[in-house]
Amino acid sequence: MRDGAGAAPGDVRRRIPRTDAVLRDPRLAAAVGRLGPGPVKAAVRQAQERARQGAVAPEAVPDTAVALLPRTAGGLRPVINATGVLLHTNLGRAPLSTAARQAVLDAAGPTDVELDLATGVRARRGRSALEALRGQVSSAAAAHVVNNGAAALVLAATALAAGREIVVSRGEMVEIGDGFRLPDLLVSTGARLREVGTTNRTGVEDYAAAIGPDTAFVLKVHPSNFRITGFTRSAAIGDLAALGVPVVSDIGSGLLAPHPLLPDEPDAQTQLASGAALVTASGDKLLGGPQCGLLLGDAGLVRTLARHPLARALRVDKLTLAALEATLTGPETPTARALHADPGALTRRAERLADALSSAGLDVRAVSCAATVGGGGAPGVTLPSAALSVPETWAAALRTGAVPVLGRMEGGRCLLDLRAVPEEDDALLAEAVRAAAGERR
Repeated sequence: MRDGAGAAPGDVRRRIPRTDAVLRDPRLAAAVGRLGPGPVKAAVRQAQERARQGAVAPEAVPDTAVALLPRTAGGLRPVINATGVLLHTNLGRAPLSTAARQAVLDAAGPTDVELDLATGVRARRGRSALEALRGQVSSAAAAHVVNNGAAALVLAATALAAGREIVVSRGEMVEIGDGFRLPDLLVSTGARLREVGTTNRTGVEDYAAAIGPDTAFVLKVHPSNFRITGFTRSAAIGDLAALGVPVVSDIGSGLLAPHPLLPDEPDAQTQLASGAALVTASGDKLLGGPQCGLLLGDAGLVRTLARHPLARALRVDKLTLAALEATLTGPETPTARALHADPGALTRRAERLADALSSAGLDVRAVSCAATVGGGGAPGVTLPSAALSVPETWAAALRTGAVPVLGRMEGGRCLLDLRAVPEEDDALLAEAVRAAAGERR
């Protein structure tokens, strides 16, 4: 059947080319080898439908189909994070560095992930990544990696506390996002929770009174996505370590060493040096790496966790190991650059972009604003930033454009915060704003 079948004589729709004819276009034929036939045929059908609706001329169907081709065969689309949230969970948290991306490409084929090339025999999985991790935290005797931060805590609870008690403060029984709650997570491992203290005040004496023969460890959780202020009290790691049972510290955000911009954020180096036996954290937050769960600390405990049967189910793949090692040993990550961005430089970028866009008649202004860390890290910390302020009605067009741009609504305007936007993406951002403005006219 011809694509124009059923149209009246002289109807422009009769000139819409057949699908097989469009697919013979060299550009689309090449795309089949890159993307597969399904996505290419879908783009052709969309182009034909636009021609039927009169949005494009029938002769433009091949060009339109080429323009509609997805960048990759996968369904995930790259976006510009202009929300002002550096580690946006819905956008995949930390963007990988160029070095980490290259490491993933290199590891995509056969690798020596579990093989010693010198001897030809099996070797410890991801040994170089684990050594790189331990090398970043001198107070850690050993390290292990699983597939996310919650998995790290689950492995610790399963291997060390199944059928026994975990002592934890009531003020640290947090919900970690998407409805998942820490108590439910821990109880699912077969451990029993012994809650102590109150929501706002828990002292070392509360832990001491609860510790008994069934205590597997004391759990110290950083409530990383909220703050309790006012009449508060908490126990220090050093004081808890003196109670005679292991202390597991879940720091959450993956900060490996103290950071001057985040003085209240716990870090692995300090927690272990203060007496924690084990630290658990996420790799895709402040570390700026791939999604994974980090376990650092006492060599005997880490070995017990790594050899537990559950560790096999929670292990990371070679791509994650490659990205993690490159993050640890490579250049500054995008997360670090965003965290350290100079507010003055952000203001100059915003003004330069706003001047260029407003001179073309667009309602775009440069404004000062405040960004946040996000991803369950550094609650209450704000970072001075600058943004492009555009009409709120442009938000949907920005979000659904050729290069999706995510901003935030504030004061009846859509702010495109530049702190998490690499400067090399400024041209793409400007083009997306122009396209969104054109749709709204």
